[in-house]
Amino acid sequence: MPHPSHPLPTHRAELVAQLHADTVYDLAVVGGGATGLGVALDAAARGYRVVLLESDDFAKGTSSRSTKLVHGGVRYLAQGNIALVREALHERSTLLHNAPHIAQALAFVMPSYAWWEKPFYGLGLKVYDALAGRSGLGRTEFLSPEQVMACLPSVQPKGLHGGVKYWDGQFNDAKLALALARTAALEGALLLNRMRADGLRYTDDRVSGLYCTDVMTGKAHDIQARCVVNATGVWVDALREQDGSTQAMVAPSQGVHMVVDKAFLPGDVALMIPKTADGRVLFAVPWLGQVILGTTDTPRDDLAPEPLAFESEIDFILQESARYLTRPPQRSDVKSIWVGLRPLVKPPQDEGDNTKALSREHTVLVSRSGLVTVTGGKWTTYRAMAEDVLQKCVASALLAPRGAAQTEHLPLVGAGGVAGGPVSLPVSIGAPEGVHSYGSEQVWLAQLPGADTWLTPSLSEAMVRFAARYEYALSVEDVLARRSRLLFLDAQLAAQIAPAVAAILQSETGLDPDVSGFLKLAAQYMLEV
Repeated sequence: MPHPSHPLPTHRAELVAQLHADTVYDLAVVGGGATGLGVALDAAARGYRVVLLESDDFAKGTSSRSTKLVHGGVRYLAQGNIALVREALHERSTLLHNAPHIAQALAFVMPSYAWWEKPFYGLGLKVYDALAGRSGLGRTEFLSPEQVMACLPSVQPKGLHGGVKYWDGQFNDAKLALALARTAALEGALLLNRMRADGLRYTDDRVSGLYCTDVMTGKAHDIQARCVVNATGVWVDALREQDGSTQAMVAPSQGVHMVVDKAFLPGDVALMIPKTADGRVLFAVPWLGQVILGTTDTPRDDLAPEPLAFESEIDFILQESARYLTRPPQRSDVKSIWVGLRPLVKPPQDEGDNTKALSREHTVLVSRSGLVTVTGGKWTTYRAMAEDVLQKCVASALLAPRGAAQTEHLPLVGAGGVAGGPVSLPVSIGAPEGVHSYGSEQVWLAQLPGADTWLTPSLSEAMVRFAARYEYALSVEDVLARRSRLLFLDAQLAAQIAPAVAAILQSETGLDPDVSGFLKLAAQYMLEV
């Protein structure tokens, strides 16, 4: 359907009122992260009647805590997984085309400090280019030491043999999640945050919907659905246990990222070290006017909604950064630190008729009672994952066929109208966060009260109002962590402006914006010196 010119309102009371006990949905999705939102959009675009429930806020978990890269996966190339790399490169191109206001191309440089690194990694990246074909974002180049220094003025010059420059993509992950949610709503889906799925509904031992509770009011709801998709990321096993599963499907892994000032890596080129002292990858990536340092890969047993970094992870990132940057970042330089849990899949065996893991990094399972579970994968391939989920739903006779996916050429909200095609926005990837991420909706943003009143150089009063009216925002955290990314960029500044944001939110929603809860959260994003 053509996208309306005016943003679709997201008044929560009106959305909750649409949940009727006598309505039978084709598809109920549990989980408002990248995977669940992708499934909801794909299903709605095909004409299915869709409801999606998120117990907290869209992209609250893993989906807002990535390294902000849209990539084909160079490491999968080294493993010989050509099919996965080719698919991811295709999806990278699709994402950049469908959301040019949220995702752009980004140059990376791998500096070489051993004679063999430049030819070894360079040839591998030439293969990466070849696999991308016409979807390539730029040509891989072999660089002299002088050219590396020109791209990365702050890189360690001692022992530098040159390097390799290649291209991948970068994006604002939480902003993309919101664009998926809002586009799904335009296609007819009903999406609700702060709506907790408490349990599965059964009819004759088959899953027939969900019991859920409105977190804001405590009111219970009974949702009937022909098919239920469990897309809760690292938390999928909780719903699977209710369905009788006794075997864990996910082994969580923790990734830590730290943000420092742009002065540590001037320019718009990212630094990538493919193999650090302990074999892990290190990134230093310009993002929204700051620099992200990361990441780690540490097993975790618990599933805390706000996991904390281990001291060993903090030390690792700082020590490795000091090896490659002429100005070593200190703990006192860290403006924000965040932690995400990755859902690494352990496919269970003998759990019904359809337990075969698909050929990608993610897994889709259908239990004997008909519960569909999807987990694993990565942000770049969210759209392909959604296609696989719906294919499995149809193959298992949980959904009637409705034709092929419509999402490959579907511009997301803000990318421009369907008739005119996506807009092209020349944005520097390292530019501070601002109005460019609104794309074609900038015209509506400019008409809201407070469009010229700035709380910070990158956040206006109008942006807070836009978040409340059109982006499902209910709390200060919703605005400062995910509609704006200020918490992830500068936790102290986010805490300072929280009361002002709370006042605007309360005037818009009439709800308690929970400023005290946000201040406690912001303290966790500040690194103790």
